[in-house]
Amino acid sequence: MDSRPSGVRNDVDPLGVTVLVAVLLLATAAGLVLRRRDGRLRDGRSVTGGWALAGRAPADADRVLLLQLSSPICTPCRRTTELIDELRTRRPGVAHHEIDVAEQPDVARTLGVLRTPTVVAFDRAGTELLRVSGVPRAAELEAALDAALEPSPGTR
Repeated sequence: MDSRPSGVRNDVDPLGVTVLVAVLLLATAAGLVLRRRDGRLRDGRSVTGGWALAGRAPADADRVLLLQLSSPICTPCRRTTELIDELRTRRPGVAHHEIDVAEQPDVARTLGVLRTPTVVAFDRAGTELLRVSGVPRAAELEAALDAALEPSPGTR
């Protein structure tokens, strides 16, 4: 006698199992790729006007603006803010401005930002230097900003 409850099928559809396994494999591969890219620096695009997007002008000591696009429910955004604040204490010349994309979606649209946190670095002239989606890797970010943080010859 069969011990299964009534209504349980005895057969399994091989096509359904194959589709399920394929979807799981694709989702896993996509997740691994996204995880590997998270926090990696990318070269800047040809975006200009970074200081204007932040609604401010550079102060005399400001060499680089780190414009952080965040959202209120984003836990990694808080870690990114902490990381940038630590960087600012070690490296003079770094300015930080955080924008809530829920309140200013036009800035995210202008920069082509699709996820938070995203940090876009601008030089003193407002030209994009680099960007990173996800929590930046502190050492990589600091190393990438070294050239822009060097004092210009006339300011030594």
